[in-house]
Amino acid sequence: MTLTSDGKAAIIHTERGLAIAGTRIAVYDIMDYLNAGWTPKLIPGWLRLTEEQLNAALS
Repeated sequence: MTLTSDGKAAIIHTERGLAIAGTRIAVYDIMDYLNAGWTPKLIPGWLRLTEEQLNAALS
């Protein structure tokens, strides 16, 4: 399990699968954007994620 800097879970299990805690964004959504050619630098701004959240999803 990936933890945030404050010790809370960064990735949680939901009905849709793995998601970034505190959002409705699935880890699979992040992977889809990467497969579509988006760079990791574009994703946080577009989806309003922190770098920490993105790194948790990528790990």
